[in-house]
Amino acid sequence: MSGRGRLALCAFAATLMAACSMLPLVDPVSWMVQAAFLLAIQFGVGALSRRVPLPRLLTVVAQMLVTLVLLTVAFAREQAVAGFLPGPRSVQSLVDLLSAGADDVGRYAIPAPATAGIRLMLVGGVLLVGLAVDVLAVTFRSAAPAGLPLLALYSVAAGLSDGGADWLWFLLAACGYLLLLLAEGRDRLSQWGRVFAGTARPRGGPVGGSLSGGGALAPVRTGRRIGALALGIALAVPAALPALDSGLLAGTGAGNGRGGGGGTISAVNPLVSLQNNLNQPENRQVMSYRTNSNSPQDFYLRILALDQFNGNEWRASTRRLKDVPKRLPSPGGLSPEVAVTEISSNISASRSYRQTYLPLPYPATEVRVGGRWRYESEGRTLVGDDGETTQGAQYEVSSLVVQPTSDQLANAGPAPAALQREYTRVPGSLPKVVKETADRVTRGAGTAYEQAVKLQDYFASDGGFTYDTSVNSGTGSAAIGRFLKDKQGFCVHFSFTMAAMARTLGIPARVAIGFTPGTAQSDGSMSVGLRDAHAWPELYFEGIGWTRFEPTPTRGTVPSYTLPDAPSGDPADPARPETGASAATPVAPSASDSCPPQLRKQGECGSTVAPGAVGPTDSGTPAGTVLGVTLLVLLVLLLPSLPMLWRIRARARRLSFSAGRTPGDVTARTLAAWREITDTAWDHGIAPDESLTPRRAAARIVRLGHLDTEGAEAVHRVAGAVEQALYAPEPRPEAGLSEDVRAVRTALRASVGRFTRLRAVMAPRSAIRVVWAASDRRAALTARWSMPRRPAWLRRPSRQEG
Repeated sequence: MSGRGRLALCAFAATLMAACSMLPLVDPVSWMVQAAFLLAIQFGVGALSRRVPLPRLLTVVAQMLVTLVLLTVAFAREQAVAGFLPGPRSVQSLVDLLSAGADDVGRYAIPAPATAGIRLMLVGGVLLVGLAVDVLAVTFRSAAPAGLPLLALYSVAAGLSDGGADWLWFLLAACGYLLLLLAEGRDRLSQWGRVFAGTARPRGGPVGGSLSGGGALAPVRTGRRIGALALGIALAVPAALPALDSGLLAGTGAGNGRGGGGGTISAVNPLVSLQNNLNQPENRQVMSYRTNSNSPQDFYLRILALDQFNGNEWRASTRRLKDVPKRLPSPGGLSPEVAVTEISSNISASRSYRQTYLPLPYPATEVRVGGRWRYESEGRTLVGDDGETTQGAQYEVSSLVVQPTSDQLANAGPAPAALQREYTRVPGSLPKVVKETADRVTRGAGTAYEQAVKLQDYFASDGGFTYDTSVNSGTGSAAIGRFLKDKQGFCVHFSFTMAAMARTLGIPARVAIGFTPGTAQSDGSMSVGLRDAHAWPELYFEGIGWTRFEPTPTRGTVPSYTLPDAPSGDPADPARPETGASAATPVAPSASDSCPPQLRKQGECGSTVAPGAVGPTDSGTPAGTVLGVTLLVLLVLLLPSLPMLWRIRARARRLSFSAGRTPGDVTARTLAAWREITDTAWDHGIAPDESLTPRRAAARIVRLGHLDTEGAEAVHRVAGAVEQALYAPEPRPEAGLSEDVRAVRTALRASVGRFTRLRAVMAPRSAIRVVWAASDRRAALTARWSMPRRPAWLRRPSRQEG
């Protein structure tokens, strides 16, 4: 194989190795197979073009055209001309798919599902980076600058990953870059012929000592130094990246049901919002319900179950969804000998409560709800499909009240082998103190049920633990060890630690996320607020199924079947509940989505030279050419997306503004929300008018934007908050500003056509503020440094000058 062929092969391998750092971001990872196949075609076209040979610039153009064709065939084949040629329809389809991918990025937490939009972003990004690497390292024979796109690829993965990319992926990307540098050095040195391959040595020393000992190795040494510098930057850049919250990118949610919803539990990353909800100054209602249960204190509304523990976090498994059956299957592991009572409940969610999973009593047997929902059988949960959320949902649920006796729990048989293996798995990073404490606490227990009760009592009463929502909400192995030492935490720490301990004892365990029963109202309904957000462990007992335990002191209720000598419950047949929806839920937005200081500390909250073989006298591509091509590639890749990136960053900064309590903080947060509404309207074609008062400006946005009732009310609420912040003697904090901003953005997007929506995302008009800000800074700097030639007291009046 020729030197350039080896270099191309190393460039291909380096790109793939750097792309592996993005594997933890998306599940499943099958997108990498597609990316590798298309990348191989792209590099093959480059190799053939250089072998013809074509001029270098034509080689680059050929690869760019082939890349566009490959993306068209892979993602827009039905809209392509003749099934593979790019055309207006296929280009528009790719743009729409990218827009959908941007929405999905803001919707899902890591690992995100491999939707078509996210897959296009990943595969397209790898192809663009591969093109830049091949052009720089192979076509223009300068491998050192090719580290820049590789570094960009790794830095994206490091910035999006929770706590940075794993060390294995960093090592893999670093080895790929060093491999590329060494291949280029070998290719350059081999052009000098046999002088480096074993020359005879005279008595006075080696022939060509200056070559073998100094200057000839300069390319290799320089390459290694550049490599070391680039790797150092790769280590430093992720640490300097801002922490991202909730989704893959913070602040990209459109407020259309695909985001997490401010101030409420997010379906994609519930643990971050859970602590935020518990620390809200106001217990804003998110749901209300009526039920005919005789034990309303046990009516927990369950959102989802977290059944995987990898040492860094607990997360829900990715499982196959199916259509919601008319009657849900019988709960797994439940024996007919266990007493059950079927109850009915009418549940109503607030308009301000948006998340993807439908809160249900466990185990539900029948769900009557409108909209597009899918069923996940293992966790017995309903998941919104195609953007469906709980916003304003009203639904009726039939569920079972399982009433096992202590004898039935104590005599439970062994769990199925597959379930036992999956739900007793613990990571190797789990501290030994977890297993040791579990053994010590459960010493003397004869059954798994007795062990579970002893664990619950240890946390709830006997172990000296304190409930404290201000504790940092780490969820990994280190956080569990720290919790056992400090004995302070909230429901996340209690439930995760008890579940981990149960697994070390061989008891299948997982953690449920949802709400406690709430507060009774005078009209007979129950109100569930933000502070009712909760996490609790579920342990599996054969014959009973997944069983709730309550280790968190002062939260929820301890199940009756874990109390000594207590009756198991009253199986009396309840009456039918009222058929109408429960009491009207508030239409005001939920509490602020600001992030407490404890979460902010952790980052958890919110491309012409003639072709031909290079001879021995080739000194390499001129540095100016390499620099020019590098800048051209960076401009082609980054320049069109700069307005969009600035807009995403500005929106995230404004909506995550610190919710301080001082008048200055209140004013700053309110004005930031108003500025975001003004810029959003501007992006959708409504230019700002600075001469209007906030109230008249809000009316103008409503009139010109043709906003619906919800959007109009949101605009006027923010405008009223602005007036109050500007003119009140002591401005008071307003809750729900971020949610109002998202509601206005949703209303504006719904009132315009597809092209206007696309332009608002890809080329926002409000990005001109960057130019204005730069101009203002330049003017200020000029005025600051422009000094008069003479002191003022020596200058003559202007009419006497000269």
